[in-house]
Amino acid sequence: MDTVFEATLSPAEFAVLSRRDLSGAVCVVLDILRATSSMVTGLANGARGIVPAGEIEEALTHKTATPQALLAGERGGLRITAELTGSVDFDLGNSPREFTSEAVRDRTLVMTTTNGTRALRASEKAASTLVASFLNLGATIQWLEARKPERIILVCAGTEHEPALEDVIAAGAFCDALWPASGPSNASDGAYIARRIYSSFGGDVAGALRSSRNGKRLLAIPALREDVAFCAQRDIYPFVALLEPDGVIRKS
Repeated sequence: MDTVFEATLSPAEFAVLSRRDLSGAVCVVLDILRATSSMVTGLANGARGIVPAGEIEEALTHKTATPQALLAGERGGLRITAELTGSVDFDLGNSPREFTSEAVRDRTLVMTTTNGTRALRASEKAASTLVASFLNLGATIQWLEARKPERIILVCAGTEHEPALEDVIAAGAFCDALWPASGPSNASDGAYIARRIYSSFGGDVAGALRSSRNGKRLLAIPALREDVAFCAQRDIYPFVALLEPDGVIRKS
């Protein structure tokens, strides 16, 4: 049986996704600017694992239980501070360039972001949930090709309540790589939309990210503008990031 391809393009689909029977599905979560790019970078630089928390309060609860863990994440694109938590500043924000070896090696991170960690939590009942970015695109594609799951759901984190161009383009890159030349026998309209949008940029991922709403916002912030080019890099990390049954993302 051919693989069924789906793509959820909007955060509005998280609630429905979390209620579905995902036992035969592999979910691939994409938050290119910047949560999944930062998670993959943290693992590449030696983090033991990353715990995705849906809300700030949940992250703080994890921190209380495991005081040695680092808190990471953002609201409104900026690192979470005591003004939001009522108690502590987070150790890291959501810039992949913060997740250096010096900062994260041998540490567990508890991370909450506006959309990315919510997308992961909505997908956690899948047979496998992968954390993907352009940074580890090739390795993730190889993992999927080797296993040929019956259903692949490309979960775009989006921005606020809307689709995000960069996530849809990444979903399209997966479709472009995994679909046979004759086209898939069974794919959702969302997957076809993603594939067409990816094709329209002619492989210019960097240009696409710069033209996206999130890309323009980051480029306007001097301390964060380099994140856009960083997240556009392709296949610099040769591993898969997997959300394991204990709720921790690890290299696989």
